[in-house]
Amino acid sequence: MSINLPLGPIMLDLAGTELTAEDRELLSHPAVGGVILFARNHTDPDQVRALTGAIAAVRDPALLIAVDQEGGRVQRFDQGFTRLPAPSRFVERYAREPEAARHLAASAGWLMATELGQVGVDFSFAPVLDIEQGVSRVIRDRAFGTDADMVVDLAGAWMAGAADAGMASCGKHFPGHGGVVADSHVELPYDHRPLAELQQQDMVPFARMIANGLPALMPSHVIYTAVDDRPAGFSRIWLQEILRHGLGFDGMLFSDDLDMGAAAAGGGFGERTLAALEAGCDMAVICNNRAGVIQAVDTLGADYASLGPAPDLARRTARMVRRSRPEPDPARRQQVLEALSALETE
Repeated sequence: MSINLPLGPIMLDLAGTELTAEDRELLSHPAVGGVILFARNHTDPDQVRALTGAIAAVRDPALLIAVDQEGGRVQRFDQGFTRLPAPSRFVERYAREPEAARHLAASAGWLMATELGQVGVDFSFAPVLDIEQGVSRVIRDRAFGTDADMVVDLAGAWMAGAADAGMASCGKHFPGHGGVVADSHVELPYDHRPLAELQQQDMVPFARMIANGLPALMPSHVIYTAVDDRPAGFSRIWLQEILRHGLGFDGMLFSDDLDMGAAAAGGGFGERTLAALEAGCDMAVICNNRAGVIQAVDTLGADYASLGPAPDLARRTARMVRRSRPEPDPARRQQVLEALSALETE
């Protein structure tokens, strides 16, 4: 029987392919609002569908269910799912045939969203809106372009394709991760460029997507020294003053994984969670660290009822819930598969 409970501000992960008793207990906690799935949670589409059904049955409204299914080297589900091209493949085609590249990107977004929707996943943490500048080790082929216009064109097409299959998108990593060498998964990167340069380059795709109604964003774990001494995901200056007030963003804000090396700047997991939420994130994401999840839940714990969910959390999370499960379209799927296969063999 489902628990009738508003969604909370923590998104957590699971250890296996089925819910354990501990999983169910955590998912029932008022501070929890979502689940992020990984490769270890997947064997085939039928199993994923059963898992998401079990997750959805825990709460009413149902917990958000997400995954990283960008394509290329960041794709959690493979068995029974299409192996999607890296965004850099669309960039390569764009140099010769921009319109064809846009169509391919939209097709990939549609296929990704269709396949995830058919197994009960609400959305993918994608697309990457960072600009590939030949600097970042972690971005590279995940980027949709080497300049802002290209990123907007191709990532915008990818998002339109996903929306056509009923899926909302989450752009990342605001205000841009492409200008730093360090990998925030293992260390804290610093970007020393002035704000004006960031606004004229890295932030352009985010600003333009926001103007087009982008439903969700994920900030980076990067310190931009000209703006704040805290990583963007823990910074009220970035999330409240610049993003919310300056750019007019009113969508959902998910923290990047609070178990990443760069997030250690926020302290323990309880402190990191509070820091992310107080800075302006709607939902704190914690992966691959069950002890950290429990610490975060316990930190919010008894105080969460009095603290209450963020005023706009329910409205914003509603935008991330999949609108409907897509109907099979074998003919369109086959056309997309053939086009993407041809792209990969160029």
